[in-house]
Amino acid sequence: MIDTHAHVFHRGLTFDAARRYTPDYDAPLEAYLRQLDENGITNAVLVQPSFLGTDNDYLLDSLKNAGGRLRGIAVLDPLQGPADLAALQAAGIVGIRLNLIGRPTPDLDAPAWSRLLADVAARGWQIEVQSHARQLATLAPLLLQTGANVVLDHYALPDEALGVSDPAFDAILRLGGSPRLWVKLSAPYRNGIAGERFARGAYPLLRQALGPSQLLWGSDWPHTQFETTQDFRKNLTFLSTLAPRPGERAQIGRNAKTLFGF
Repeated sequence: MIDTHAHVFHRGLTFDAARRYTPDYDAPLEAYLRQLDENGITNAVLVQPSFLGTDNDYLLDSLKNAGGRLRGIAVLDPLQGPADLAALQAAGIVGIRLNLIGRPTPDLDAPAWSRLLADVAARGWQIEVQSHARQLATLAPLLLQTGANVVLDHYALPDEALGVSDPAFDAILRLGGSPRLWVKLSAPYRNGIAGERFARGAYPLLRQALGPSQLLWGSDWPHTQFETTQDFRKNLTFLSTLAPRPGERAQIGRNAKTLFGF
């Protein structure tokens, strides 16, 4: 199995001035690698946390120190050019992240964004998006038009009160004909207090609409803001609840191996 969604950080780093959340603990690379070893995870993907903004230095150091075991998803300023992306690619970065929770949709037609997304697509990278389904229903088709791979975090975060009945979630399911769209089976607890029940209902719909080759699993370690109720093993075990057949789980692992270039 491959963990496609985890974060590493420590309090000695420079936090982004516009952050919505500030961690009061450390989640260093060494602690995360222990989680992988203890749970039999071969490879993983580190995602730049939003509170570090575009300062990807600790992410890059972590990729280097992991000796090829990890890949990374960076947060970039749209003004960064091809030389910047080439250096990031050489360091193990395979995509960019758009964390739009509480933020407006960027103007993708602006020259800087158009150039960046074209470069992302040309490199075979992915655009990973964390946003609510109501925003993703409009944004995801636009991102797919760039030619890049698009990955939606946390079951695409439909309205908590509506769950799988959210029309925006249904709109995302209808995008399932695209071979460049993936959804992460990660952090069901970010879908409200009934998150696990929602995930049990969402999984078969996602599997049917997108196909089993378009689903990924992520631990969301260290479960920021949910640390008291979540841990790595609990989230790995929940995947077995969703996909009890070993073949299904093996497929999810193969999907990640291909998409992230392991």
